[in-house]
Amino acid sequence: MQRSGWHGSGLGWRHCRVHPADPGPGTLTPDEAFKAMMDGNQRYLDGQLQSPNEDLSILKAKTAEKQEPFAAVLSCADSRVPVEFVFDQSIRHLFIVRIAGNITTPEVTASLEYGVTVLGTKVLMVLGHGSCGAVKAAIEGKAVPGQISAIYAPIRPAVDAAGPDLNAVIDADAKIQAALLSQASPIIAEAVKDGKLKVVAARYDIANGKVSLLA
Repeated sequence: MQRSGWHGSGLGWRHCRVHPADPGPGTLTPDEAFKAMMDGNQRYLDGQLQSPNEDLSILKAKTAEKQEPFAAVLSCADSRVPVEFVFDQSIRHLFIVRIAGNITTPEVTASLEYGVTVLGTKVLMVLGHGSCGAVKAAIEGKAVPGQISAIYAPIRPAVDAAGPDLNAVIDADAKIQAALLSQASPIIAEAVKDGKLKVVAARYDIANGKVSLLA
């Protein structure tokens, strides 16, 4: 049985311990919440997932009446980005909004504001990823069927800033969307100002499973 490397992460979970404490938004600072996410990604990389051992019991005992996520993630809709697994977090720990290109729209912003105001999330991460088809399509700007081209405009500022290089635009897009959320939403901006929320941009490498913070 493979015990190291992210490709083996789904195999060795029966030998892992559950989290010693169940993180909730009331018990973590923004920095601690961010560390919990990145520690989980390291377990994912090491093939030492703990969350699969917890999900069934938590689902039965703790999720019927309420949710208590400690972090929110704005992620692409790409099926290669399994957010809970990537951060080794079980049911109710992450409040996830998914949309092609991890772009900010009024509906996305409203959802994330709910996570901050009502649920008390302490981290808001905009998570881009390698080989993003939405970003590639926005760079190319080709005619496409239906309403697919609606995603082009929100990604265009990243294309203008970073040029035609796919990886550079992916990173620029995540950073721009994070900045938009921090600045355009009074609710999110106030939470950041008051030290109650940390907004970050990050990139998920679909080839090796690593999440890297974007400065």
